[in-house]
Amino acid sequence: MIYLLLTILLNAVLFILFKLFPAYRINTLQAIVVNYITCVVTGCLFLGEMPVTINSPSQAWFPWALAMGCMYIGLFNFIAYCTSTYGVGTASVANKLSLVIPVAASIWLYDERLSVINIIGIIIALPAVYLSIISKKKEATEHGLLLPAMLFVFSGTLDAITKYVEHHHLQDVKLQAVFPIHVFAVAASIGIVLITILVIAGKSKLHIRNIAAGILLGIPNYFSIYYLIRMLNDKTMQSATSIALNNIGIVLVSALAAVWLLHEKLTKQKLAGLLLAVLSIVLIAWRNG
Repeated sequence: MIYLLLTILLNAVLFILFKLFPAYRINTLQAIVVNYITCVVTGCLFLGEMPVTINSPSQAWFPWALAMGCMYIGLFNFIAYCTSTYGVGTASVANKLSLVIPVAASIWLYDERLSVINIIGIIIALPAVYLSIISKKKEATEHGLLLPAMLFVFSGTLDAITKYVEHHHLQDVKLQAVFPIHVFAVAASIGIVLITILVIAGKSKLHIRNIAAGILLGIPNYFSIYYLIRMLNDKTMQSATSIALNNIGIVLVSALAAVWLLHEKLTKQKLAGLLLAVLSIVLIAWRNG
């Protein structure tokens, strides 16, 4: 249970930080790249060693770390943009209701049963996402549902991959700390190349505030993935249940933090979307017996 609570709180912190980026004129790409570098450093300090070596590519889980590292660059940019455009609560819902993907994968791959109540929950998740995304902001009108839909699929696929890798390759506790370091090292390497190209081309300049933002983002980000893996490895709860509870917690904490700390307006439509989201995730998490 402690891993579940830590994952919820750390992810909520990430959403709030993303929401603050525009106010401080943070360059999202620069901050995200520094974030990945910080994740690697944080993981190494936590582990007490640098696990990325010339032998890493020979590990059975390395191709998954490579794939996930590539995907994380896109995912974080989607989260950052959707948070600034649609709001913290909305981006949180679009991201975390993607649980339908890893839940479906858990049922298919790990023989977890789906009751009628669970199916109803998944169906309710769709209008919940739509209602939470509706916005009067110009950006939202121009882009419609495309980016949130991409965020939905991207995040869900990553969660499903994370569960798959944990189930097949990360039963050892030390590996649960080592694997995220490799994922973030791949993402950092790609990001450094992108930033270098932009700087050389004169299209971007490094700024201390972006570096500071990346460091603030990176520390909770590493542990959010580490504790997610620990949570999925907890045998006291089925993965479909833990994923659903994790997502409902992130949605609620992010939305409440946005209202209380950032004074974000919660419209009736978005409130309806959040309430449906809560209902859908509770139903998905409902387990017979």
